[in-house]
Amino acid sequence: MKKTALITGVTGQDGYYLSNLLLNNNYQVVGLVSPHRQPNLSKLGSLLDKVEIYTVNLRNTTDLLTAVEQLQPQEIYNLAAPSFVPDSWQDPLGTLDLITGTATRLLDAVRQVGLSTRFYQASSSEMFGDVTTSPQDEETPFRPKNPYAAAKLHAHWTMVHHRQRYGLFACSGILYNHESPLRPPQFVTRKVSLAAASIKLGLAQTLEMGNLDAKRDWGFAGDHVDAMWRMLQADQPEEYVIGTGQLHSVRELIATAFDCVGLDWEKYVVVNTNLLRADEHFQLVANPSKAKNKLGWRPQVSFAQLLENMVKTDLENLQSGKIAPLGK
Repeated sequence: MKKTALITGVTGQDGYYLSNLLLNNNYQVVGLVSPHRQPNLSKLGSLLDKVEIYTVNLRNTTDLLTAVEQLQPQEIYNLAAPSFVPDSWQDPLGTLDLITGTATRLLDAVRQVGLSTRFYQASSSEMFGDVTTSPQDEETPFRPKNPYAAAKLHAHWTMVHHRQRYGLFACSGILYNHESPLRPPQFVTRKVSLAAASIKLGLAQTLEMGNLDAKRDWGFAGDHVDAMWRMLQADQPEEYVIGTGQLHSVRELIATAFDCVGLDWEKYVVVNTNLLRADEHFQLVANPSKAKNKLGWRPQVSFAQLLENMVKTDLENLQSGKIAPLGK
């Protein structure tokens, strides 16, 4: 008998890769999608015919309770969140309600219906915020620095409290930056891969960037969703830090991407001080030892392989007219 898995945020990058993984493991995959997100269903591409879509208002307690009661899922993956962290400053209350509200409503629904559903909460390395030690692990104190991170932390603790008080199988992955060709261009990795491809094809001339010395722990989204799935197959629900454990600067990111198309990045990159971020983090890097030891999880795609895949995909999509070049 197939397991049923519910996914919020199914139209996002992680939703795509997680749906693909679950379908390959013979799950019935149901995406909980708000009415206003229906236009984004096309992002599922070839998976759209395989993923069942359940239209529901994620901000409505009764609607979510009904969905959980009707679908009786064995697993729930709560990925719902604004995709771009800086946007949370424009709507902090909306960010809080989407992230923490959805988590709380889903956990309460599982409890009220009386299911033994296993629940995954998408936590974030942003919760660590202004860190004083590197790398970070499951014992590192949280010091969030933006509304997105604060909302993620609230949802994280809400999940922990439901596990402790009600005995739910509820866990979370504290995920570091994870990328893919599905990232929107406002993310720096995709901005760079699209620029490299656009300049190679003569469709753009320059790439404006901010702080080239900023560093991140960048991994592949497909690897990170594998960790999510492994958490719900474990004997006990726990928290896990998920990342590569390697820091790379924006400068390295650019050089690696431009190398993929045989270009000298220094001839095309212009530093624009207006693009500098006030809340830049320099020390956010994962210590994923617990996930490696207890889940048997390890990243399979290297930094260079990730960038090569992203640049190659952008080249192909630009040449076929599927996407617009950088700046268009």
